[in-house]
Amino acid sequence: MSKPACLAILALAAAMAFALGCGDTVLDDAKTEAALEQNLQGAVGKKVTAVECPSGVEVEKGATFDCEVTLAGGERQTATLKIYNEDADVEVTNLGGNK
Repeated sequence: MSKPACLAILALAAAMAFALGCGDTVLDDAKTEAALEQNLQGAVGKKVTAVECPSGVEVEKGATFDCEVTLAGGERQTATLKIYNEDADVEVTNLGGNK
């Protein structure tokens, strides 16, 4: 599957956010990692062995952040995700860059 087709599939669910005590809303990194792993597994055609996303990412429309994806065999790639609304819906905008 080509990367553009792959990326079109990867809109992740909105149930990835929670509110902090001071009113800020941040992404739940564990849920983001699990959803990304599940979505990438089928899209890239390789087993995803690990996903690491930063914690404390504030939900801000248009903001982007990177997660490190490890595929079977140890290949590492960076997935760039973009928050596209205040409901914490995110999408993968880029996947690549072997590390």
